[in-house]
Amino acid sequence: MAGSLSDYRKKRDFGVTAEPRGTVGRVGKRLSFVVQKHAASRLHYDFRLELDGTLKSWAVPKGPSFDPRVKRMAVHVEDHPISYGGFEGVIPKGQYGAGTVIVWDRGEWVPVEDPATGYRAGKLKFELHGEKLRGRWALVRIKAREGERQEPWLLIKENDGEARTAADYDVTEALPDSVLSGAAAKKPAVVKKPAASKKTPAAKAKSRSPDAPEIPPGARKAALPLAFAPQLATLVEGPPASGDWIYEVKFDGYRLLARLDGDDVRLFTRNGNDWTSRMKPLRDEIASLGPATGWIDGEIVVMNADGNPDFQALQGAFDSARTKDIVYFAFDLPHFGGYDLTAVPLVERRRVLEAALAGNRSAHVRFSEAFDAPVADLLEGACRKGLEGLIGKRAQAPYSSARNATWIKLKCTKRQEFVIAGYTDPKGSRKGFGSLLLGIHDAGGDLVYAGNVGTGFDDRLLDSLYAKLTPLDVTKSPFAQPPKGVKGHWVKPKLIAEVAFTEWTSEGRIRHPVFHGLRTDKEPRAITREQAKTPDAKPVKAPNAKPAKSPAKTAPPSRAPVPPPDAATQAKRVGKSGEALAGILVTHPERVIDAASGATKLDLARYYDAIAPHMVPHLDGRPIALVRAPGGIGGELFFQKHGEKISIPGIVQLDRKYWPGHPEMLEVASREALVGAAQMNVIEMHTWNSTTKDITHPDRVIFDLDPGEGIDWATVREATALTHKMLELLGLKSFLKTSGGKGLHVVVPLTPKWDYERVKDFSQRLVVHMTRTIPTLFVAKSGARNRVGRIFIDYLRNGRGATTVAAFSARARPGMGVSVPVTWKELPGLSSADQWNIFNVLERLKRQRADPWKAYFTAAQTLEDAAKRLGE
Repeated sequence: MAGSLSDYRKKRDFGVTAEPRGTVGRVGKRLSFVVQKHAASRLHYDFRLELDGTLKSWAVPKGPSFDPRVKRMAVHVEDHPISYGGFEGVIPKGQYGAGTVIVWDRGEWVPVEDPATGYRAGKLKFELHGEKLRGRWALVRIKAREGERQEPWLLIKENDGEARTAADYDVTEALPDSVLSGAAAKKPAVVKKPAASKKTPAAKAKSRSPDAPEIPPGARKAALPLAFAPQLATLVEGPPASGDWIYEVKFDGYRLLARLDGDDVRLFTRNGNDWTSRMKPLRDEIASLGPATGWIDGEIVVMNADGNPDFQALQGAFDSARTKDIVYFAFDLPHFGGYDLTAVPLVERRRVLEAALAGNRSAHVRFSEAFDAPVADLLEGACRKGLEGLIGKRAQAPYSSARNATWIKLKCTKRQEFVIAGYTDPKGSRKGFGSLLLGIHDAGGDLVYAGNVGTGFDDRLLDSLYAKLTPLDVTKSPFAQPPKGVKGHWVKPKLIAEVAFTEWTSEGRIRHPVFHGLRTDKEPRAITREQAKTPDAKPVKAPNAKPAKSPAKTAPPSRAPVPPPDAATQAKRVGKSGEALAGILVTHPERVIDAASGATKLDLARYYDAIAPHMVPHLDGRPIALVRAPGGIGGELFFQKHGEKISIPGIVQLDRKYWPGHPEMLEVASREALVGAAQMNVIEMHTWNSTTKDITHPDRVIFDLDPGEGIDWATVREATALTHKMLELLGLKSFLKTSGGKGLHVVVPLTPKWDYERVKDFSQRLVVHMTRTIPTLFVAKSGARNRVGRIFIDYLRNGRGATTVAAFSARARPGMGVSVPVTWKELPGLSSADQWNIFNVLERLKRQRADPWKAYFTAAQTLEDAAKRLGE
């Protein structure tokens, strides 16, 4: 069943596109896979498996999901050459699949059964060993609907130790970037390129010779990324009480990122969709301005007669294909002129952006001004003028391609997106429909009713919306639980409405809603209830930043704060090329890895160097999983169990015999390895429940108490005490440690005797028993939706290959909490799960008279008697 490239070649002109022509390769023993993120007319993910000399390929519109309940549509497309697996670049306009391609993930795949037979039968089962995708997966062919030309398949994650619920983790959102870090962006190989006339944007750009903006300290030389994910703001209840912030208008429009690479200018939405073809006038104006290369971050709007952004007018501009009136407000510059500016303080990035746009005379490309006035006055003025609100940004913060608290949203009224799930009939002389039935997704991913909106429409809008709704009519309600007493017409949940309202009711409905427009730049599955948070007033220290103004004094926090580094430590951070710890040179020591506490890479390395005598006994002989944060905890996090993509001094690669069929696992069991891990941007360390002395038989069972929404800390302590008592009744001695995150861990040491299946079965039966005994407090099902108002005792940590954060490991969370062993007597006095952090835990160890887990390593107990007492 040799692969064929004839269809692949027919669709491409290799004199124009840089895609490889390729040949059918030889069949090897090790099979590669690649997932390419493809920003064509619509963003999708190309999933490719090497088989019979080619890459069998599927287009997955929404990308892979680690949730076994989520079945992703995968459209079977033509075979691609093996060499395509390394392709990154821009497929030129007019070519098949025109748009930007990046290598989102790659690695090896291992068929569970004969792959050729499974492929022909339409049922492929396999394991993935990639940098992002791991574990067991399946591709299953389904019946095509009438008129479908391409085979529809489903990409499904199987339920194993790598599975995670969609509510807890979206891998495409958490890890949006290319795995080819540092790879140069490839340009399209155009054979015949027409000369630019004097009237073209390219010629205008070349004729300009403004003074080039000075590159600020902290910038590093880097190739221009092919794709880039924006930083997102967090909704807060009110302005922060202190700190060095700048404030801009919150524009009522669409987020837009512009990629400039010489003559090639492309416009992307926040989700990575290429909208260049939809905004040609704006594209031409940006191309005429410069800079020659860079990524500009901003917002597009259409202004009304009062000079305010008008969201409905923006939507109308796209509906009518009249986009010449769109205005682009540029507010950030994360890449510029061959430099990565993401580590540079915000105020410096904006200075470079303002200078780059200094010669701009376009009315459609503007610099987003910041306002110098008390924030309360600014917000009052914005609301009085009818604006949506303000965006606040920490002046010294780096740029992070994620949502975090260094950018905040202050809104004049409550306003957010809702999924349209149906509509009611019109009354009287009204046309089209009466109101839209709205929904949001809860923590478990189910669509729940949030009320209806019937105001904010004129006749033209009613007609336009009705024409979009009727083709989506379905007979079954898309809500997980259809709302009682609500009558209407149900539709497929494909459209998103932006709605302003006054408040949420106790039943989860919105009051006094007003429709503002449809959104086409977001995915319906991503729409959840937006929760306002308390703004963080802690100062941020960015690399090479000037000292921020002294913040005003605030009330003391409810728990011990992260102490600021002393002056001597601060002095060592700036301008130092590196520091040697445990024989390891820690480079870029001044790099801030946690904006909330100001913790640097050197702080973390020094912590692991000092904590090694206490931590190594908990790591010795155990396979480990590492959580790496190359961009700090506000950026992408990489969960890594194997060592093929990372080289850490002092680390041990374990023999494959310990887990046949998998790459070599890792062991970190020395001071050198701990510091080496910190040097390679590792923050968290998670370990197996067994050691290499007897890898198939766990020497502990762990109960992770994970509180759901609405659970206070006193209830967590109470639930932990009950778990301790239950284990005592079963004759088991247990030990307690903080998680460094939200909950607590109860650990039962064992004599290695039972295998993983029996240990996990015991832990599950115990949790089910506790759930039945106290159903108002405990829950035995995972997922945020099931934990609301209750505590999930996570027994899933006890399966083969599953891991739990190690004692004394730091956590990749704001504040850099640490998982710390404590005595049961300390439980009533614990103030939080992250009570200790990398700055204060060493002081605790100096003061304590005895190891609270002194008896842990000598405890000898089995589960036989406990299982009999459990009686199930």
